[in-house]
Amino acid sequence: MSETTHPSSKLASSGPFPASLFSAAEFRRRAMNQSGSPIETAAREHGDHLLNPALVDFAQGLKLKDAAVLVPVVDDGQEAKVILTQRTATLRKHSGQIAFPGGGIDEDDGSAERAAVREAEEEIGLAPHFVETVGRLPTYFTTTGFRITPVLAVVKRGFELRLNPTEVDEVFEVPLSFLMNAANHERSARLFEGHERHFYVMPYEERNIWGVTAGILRTLYERLYA
Repeated sequence: MSETTHPSSKLASSGPFPASLFSAAEFRRRAMNQSGSPIETAAREHGDHLLNPALVDFAQGLKLKDAAVLVPVVDDGQEAKVILTQRTATLRKHSGQIAFPGGGIDEDDGSAERAAVREAEEEIGLAPHFVETVGRLPTYFTTTGFRITPVLAVVKRGFELRLNPTEVDEVFEVPLSFLMNAANHERSARLFEGHERHFYVMPYEERNIWGVTAGILRTLYERLYA
C-alpha cells in the first residue's frame, strides 16, 4: 500500500519538481538549517518502533549498540544523487540488503561524523577529502538493537571507489528527487522472528530499498523536504 502523502506537502502533491530543489547546494542549506523539533529531542519520533511499537521498548533500558551511517549526496549539478550500497550475500547480518556506508562507532572515532566517514572509506573507498559533512538526522532506533546516527554529507565528483568485497557487492546512485518524493514511499510488512514487522519500501529500477535504509530516507524527507 502506498504511503499517504502529507496534506501540507507541496513536494508530495504537485508532481514534477524543479531540479534545483534537489541540488546538492539546496540539500546542504536544508541540512544545516533543519526546522521542526531539535534533533536532540526528536529522536523518539524516528525509528522502527514507530511502525512496530510492540517490537521495541525503549523505556525498559534496552542496551543498544551505537552506530553511524553516511548519507552521501553527490553534487551533480541541479540533480543530486545519493550513494547506496548493496551488501554482500555472505555477511552474517543484513546480507544482500541495500544500505548506506556505515558501522559501529569506535572509541577512537570521537564523533558520529568521523565514524561515518571512516566507514565509508573502509567499505567503498570514498576518500574523506571528497566528503563534506553538513548535518545529522535524529537518532534512528532499530528493532535489531542499534542506535544509528545518520550523518548527512555532500560529496564532490572526482572520487574513485574501491569496494571492500567482504562487505559490499555493488554501489549505485539514486536521484535525490526520486527518494524525496513521498509517492515513492510504500508501506509493507513481513514476518520477523514470529512477529509481523512493518517497514517502508522504495522500489527503484530492479532494486528494493527497504527497512532501516528506507526508514532513514523517510526521516530525511520528513525533516528536510515535507
